[in-house]
Amino acid sequence: MIESALVSGFLSAGMDVILVGPLPTPAIAMLTRSLRADLGVMISASHNPFGDNGIKLFGPDGFKLSDDVEAEIESMMGQDLTARMAPPEEVGRASRLNDAAGRYIEAAKASFPRGSRLEGLRIVLDCANGAAYRVAPTALWELGAEVIKIGCEPNGVNINAKCGSTYPEALREAVITHKAHLGIALDGDADRLIIVDEKGQIVDGDQILGLITLFCRRTTAWVAMMSWRRSCPIWVSRKNCQIMVLPCIARRWVIAMLSNACVTGLSGLAVNNPAI
Repeated sequence: MIESALVSGFLSAGMDVILVGPLPTPAIAMLTRSLRADLGVMISASHNPFGDNGIKLFGPDGFKLSDDVEAEIESMMGQDLTARMAPPEEVGRASRLNDAAGRYIEAAKASFPRGSRLEGLRIVLDCANGAAYRVAPTALWELGAEVIKIGCEPNGVNINAKCGSTYPEALREAVITHKAHLGIALDGDADRLIIVDEKGQIVDGDQILGLITLFCRRTTAWVAMMSWRRSCPIWVSRKNCQIMVLPCIARRWVIAMLSNACVTGLSGLAVNNPAI
């Protein structure tokens, strides 16, 4: 219903619409920029139940719209917009991009070191019955991993229901049962994850980002959006990495990262694990 309403509104305003089907939020950001679109729209409940569905809006650069632009859009919600509707001969057209999933899979694989493979790795993947249920297993399989799928049977109402990154118990059990090397749990729109090691232990998000920072092998700034465990900045600072803590919302956090040439950022949503 949300998709149909949005498409009808855009077409009536004279905008052309490209439909891509279920894809992760980062895919919408990537495709918006790649296709030179004016706007990208993601229908998502994020890590919440399906009843919390809403929309995320991306500009032509692939980043979320600014606070000012979103406020301007909200101010128009109660206005009479009849005058802004296109005449019949200028109504927009809707089309479907059939290879959208394949484009995103290739973009994700391109971020993996060239020449490297995942052969020999058995990975349990929990897609939260959400947007990544097709692209995530395919990308890992194409890189050579043996993929054991859970939470990959969406029916429209079971997204994030006792599965995914907000419910890692299912992932832990599957990793142990299948004797996997690794477990990955995504949330409903696949813009966050939780990792479980071969023993079924949750790997803290702080640890993951710390390792990414060190992997980049250069002095950088680590930006924190909300909060983190006290041990994490101490550990990272010992590795000659600068730290910048910014208590702000996601959009401003991303702007701060870009303006300060940061490599990694922390959303403050990690599971507490004292094992650093």
